[in-house]
Amino acid sequence: MIEITPNTPETPLSETVVDRIRASAKRDPDREAIVCGDHRLTWRAFDDRINRAANMAIALGVQPGDNVTILSQNSIPYAELFMGLLRAGACVTPLSSMASSDALEKMVADCGAKVIFLADLYRDLAGPFVSRLPLTRVAIDFAADGWLDYETLMAQAAATDPMVAIGLDDPCNLIYSSGTTGTPKGILHKHALRSAQMDRVTANGYDNGARTLLSTPLYSNTTIVAFLPTLVGGSTVYLMSKFDALKWLEIAESACITHTMLVPVQYKRLLDHPEFDRFDLSSMHIKLSTSAPLRQAVKADAMKRFPGRLIEYYGLTEGGGVTVLSLTDHPDKLHTVGQPAPGAEIRLLDEDGNDVPPGEVGEVCGRSTTMMAGYFGRDDLTEAQIWRDPDGKVFFRSGDMGRFDEDGFLILSDRKKDMIISGGLNIYADDLERVLLDDPDVTDAAVIGIPSAAWGETPLGLVVLTPGAETDGEAICARANEKLGKSQRLAGVETRETLPRSDIGKILKRDLRKPYWEGETE
Repeated sequence: MIEITPNTPETPLSETVVDRIRASAKRDPDREAIVCGDHRLTWRAFDDRINRAANMAIALGVQPGDNVTILSQNSIPYAELFMGLLRAGACVTPLSSMASSDALEKMVADCGAKVIFLADLYRDLAGPFVSRLPLTRVAIDFAADGWLDYETLMAQAAATDPMVAIGLDDPCNLIYSSGTTGTPKGILHKHALRSAQMDRVTANGYDNGARTLLSTPLYSNTTIVAFLPTLVGGSTVYLMSKFDALKWLEIAESACITHTMLVPVQYKRLLDHPEFDRFDLSSMHIKLSTSAPLRQAVKADAMKRFPGRLIEYYGLTEGGGVTVLSLTDHPDKLHTVGQPAPGAEIRLLDEDGNDVPPGEVGEVCGRSTTMMAGYFGRDDLTEAQIWRDPDGKVFFRSGDMGRFDEDGFLILSDRKKDMIISGGLNIYADDLERVLLDDPDVTDAAVIGIPSAAWGETPLGLVVLTPGAETDGEAICARANEKLGKSQRLAGVETRETLPRSDIGKILKRDLRKPYWEGETE
């Protein structure tokens, strides 16, 4: 594996999140640790369940460093499994419920998982492939032949801490990108990365009786970066199995929620809800936003009507360059994504890998205390992600274009990577284009992101029909969506006579997007 040395944290790392959560469980054992719907666990009970989940995994043959997959909606079992697998020394590999069955099979096979934990809600997704792979199958909330029962295994497991030795250089979690073609990329995070992220626990008040409401899925890094600090702080996590604006507001008011992590489309849906202003959200201390740029108008509306500090983070699941914007402290910088975080370095590069002059646009490349170990088993892809400075320091390419203003705040512009961010989830246009081009009635295709009130942006297919084809965009869209995962489905397909291309044959997607984004900020 390629050696990646992140920046050195200001305070030397000594403990993993496993160590720190073990200690937090003892500080206030009667405080609630996890709440999901009508189900609640105190820290005493949660710690007991974490131990049982760890011992269950060990009894199933899981060894330190093994990848173990989970496919489930947010739930208390998911939370205790996540922490129990870490306590057993395993590498938690949460699977996206928005991926296609084919992509999920490739993820599970790629990571060599020995065990899969599955919720009933996603049996149809897992059904086509689980019998083809050498997996121990554990049913979280259903009964079926060939499946072990989660609660039975938990009852049989010891409640004592297995005290597995876990080091900062050991694997912590593996997060896969979604995709329909090829093998999705597995982003490997070591315990050192997660430990470094805990610097924000006290700074953001996660250790002061915080009540954190999370409604994004636990397979997403967006959720994990708020989930783990709350637990390290010995506070309380409120999980929603699925985001619903009205329900979110009801929980936030009744539970006096102090912290939350939301993606931009959720902020928009909350603020647009006709009953938003009747809810008492005065307990809110900090609201975080990440996964996609938060539009300036939404930021301004949130500052005006949504209590508590709003902090926007920009960065990659891979780690590297990170910027932070505290909107309360910098209300005149809403058009930016903030300044480099402490310990982060960001360079803006031209196409030849040279620094661009001040004020000019370049590709955002960064390094920090939090950087992935690499793409699992894919040194070639890891190397393609890297830019090295003259001293040999590793920076990760973001694929995003931006410039710094005169005060050092980063302003994002066009995206170099052909990526669409819909509802906070990354959609790779290339995957969708390949599906469209597999259609015999399509001779050329491009997929672009267009504005969406519901999702922020959504994918639209633009195709050139094969001569003589007797079909239309609606039929092509329906055929393509049958092959795509839920998060990737096209909002529509439009036909074109030709697609604009550069002199070297590249489709000019910026030209294609422009008519749809008039008056909008991409």
